[in-house]
Formats: sequence, C-alpha cells, structure tokens
Amino acid sequence: MSFLRNLIYDPMKFIKFSLLLLFLLGFCFVWLLFGSATSFSEKNKYVTVQESPSIEGSNLSRLNDASFVKYPILLDLVTSLTGGWKTLKAGKYEVKKGQSIWSIARQLKNGRLAEMKLVINRIRIKEDLAKLISKNFAPDSVSVMNYLQSNDSLAKWHVDSSTVFTMIIPDTYNFYWNVSIDKIFQKLSDANKNFWSKNDRESKLTASKLSKEEVYILASIVDEETNYDSDKYKIASVYINRLHKEMPLQACPTIKYAMKDFTLTRIYEKYLSNPSLYNTYRHKGLPPGPICTPSPKTIDIVLNAPKTDFLFFVAKSDFSGYHHFSSNFAEHNSFAKEYQKALDKYMAEKQAEKN
Repeated sequence: MSFLRNLIYDPMKFIKFSLLLLFLLGFCFVWLLFGSATSFSEKNKYVTVQESPSIEGSNLSRLNDASFVKYPILLDLVTSLTGGWKTLKAGKYEVKKGQSIWSIARQLKNGRLAEMKLVINRIRIKEDLAKLISKNFAPDSVSVMNYLQSNDSLAKWHVDSSTVFTMIIPDTYNFYWNVSIDKIFQKLSDANKNFWSKNDRESKLTASKLSKEEVYILASIVDEETNYDSDKYKIASVYINRLHKEMPLQACPTIKYAMKDFTLTRIYEKYLSNPSLYNTYRHKGLPPGPICTPSPKTIDIVLNAPKTDFLFFVAKSDFSGYHHFSSNFAEHNSFAKEYQKALDKYMAEKQAEKN
C-alpha cells in the first residue's frame, strides 16, 4: 500500500513506473509478435483455407485448424489490423516450425500459397490416381473420377478413358493446392511432350513401327512382369515378336488387371475365360489401354528392345525372379513344367506350415 501511495503522491515515480510498465508490455508484445509462435514439433504444417467457409464466427474459423499457433487470438488481431482477413485467398498455406505471428499474418495477407507435390510412381487404376490427387489437392476423388471417365473432357488431350494413362510420365509435379483438374492435366501433357522429344525417342518410335500409345501400353505390361532390367529387354522383344506374328500376347499381368486383383500369385485356367478386353489370352494384340503407369526407363527399354527370335518366356524354378526365354514351344514347355513342379512343391510346403 505504501508503494501505491508513493506513486500517487510522487509524480516522477509514477511517470517512471508507467514508462517501465509500458516498456515491459511493449517488450512482451514484440516478443509475442516476432518470436516463435508455432505449436507443432514437425518441420512444417499445412493450413487450409476453404473456398467458401461455412463456419460462422471469428475470422479464425476460416482456417481449418487454428491450433498450429500458440496465440491464435493475437494472430486474429494482427491479421485483422493488416487487412489480411479481407484479402485472404482460399488454398493451402505452409507454416514452418518457429515462424512468428507477424510472419504468418503477412503470409496470409500476401496469399503466399504452398506448392504441393504430386508424386506419381506406378499407378494401376483410375481410382488410385483420383485418391492421390484428392489427398493432396482441392479436387475431390469423385470429380477426378468423372473427369477420367469422360471422353469429352479428355478429348483435348487426344486420349480417351482407356488411354488416359498414356499421357502420364511418372515423376514429381508441383501445383498449388487449389489447382484445377485441367491444369493438372495440362502439366502432365507438357511433361509427356517433353519426354518424347528427348533422347532420340521419336526416331526410335518410327523405327519400332508402333505408336506412342502402343509403346506405353507394352511398357506397362513389361513393367509388371519383372523388376530386372536385363529381363525386361528380352520380355519386350518377346511381345514385339508376338505382335508381328499376330500371336496373342498371353501376358499374365493383363489377367490380374482384368480380374482387378493384383495380389494373384498364380494364374489358373479358370481366369483365362474372363471376357475383358484386357485378357490377352482371349484377345489378340495389345489391350485397350495401359495396365499401369510404367517407369520412363521401361518405356526406353521397349524402344530399345533387341532383335531376338524369342516367342516364349517363363519364370525360373529357383524363384530368383529371372526368366527362361525360348524360340520354340517344346523348349518353353519343358521350362514351364519345371517351374510348375517347383511352384506346386512350394505351395504344398506353405500349406503344411499353416496346418
């Protein structure tokens, strides 16, 4: 109480105390404003602002999650004072660990959206591509599927719902979160043209007497047959020879695709009656579209396939993943029986272990 009386009756002390208090408050405010304000332990966090926020209330309701900062009320205040809420763009923002309130508020005001990565490796079906896009970007999986299944939408890219994957070269592509499906496919189309224009691919394509789509479809089958590049070259030559002789490809991976079951480890006779156009045991020539997005390396392997007289191949009985290649059915049949015998033994042993 005596301290307060001294302040009241001593103007100089009162002024000094007031200045000290203002200094401390100012210091705290500056520390809160420019010091680390993030509340997460990761390197970064993505915060989404929806196009038409349906939640009413404070300005912070426009963010999908305001818990990424320690002082959300201060963020609300600073963003309001800088006019950030009025100019806030819909999209996804990247907030880095240790960022300050001031930095985040300026980022929101200036609309510095984060670039998101679309990483395309091996994709087998349209549903998987739709899920991948919707997981990282604004378009939902339903709208992406509708686009992929619409020949009218795909016509501008010179593909249809069967061949749409032939325009996709597996790679990493950067987009803003609120990118449109059209813009995604524009970049995929540009990357496709760039790919085919390099490394003498166009002249190799002419020499192969196959179209880009046919090379891509064939590469998708080869890519599903093995992981060994040395075998891929020979397998590509087998299928090219079969195409030239108008023999059915009889490619097991196309049966898995026709069955929509990629876990199959053995192709039984009953599967070969599947009426799907992707059943290359039943239908001659290449299937209507690719059965996956093959690696760029495998596309080049098909373009550089060696000239051989091979017409058959079968996995080796040591389960090494490599294959025997033959130019006549008798030799192939011998290797095939050897493999089937080893596989039957292996399956019996696995069954015995379960029992």
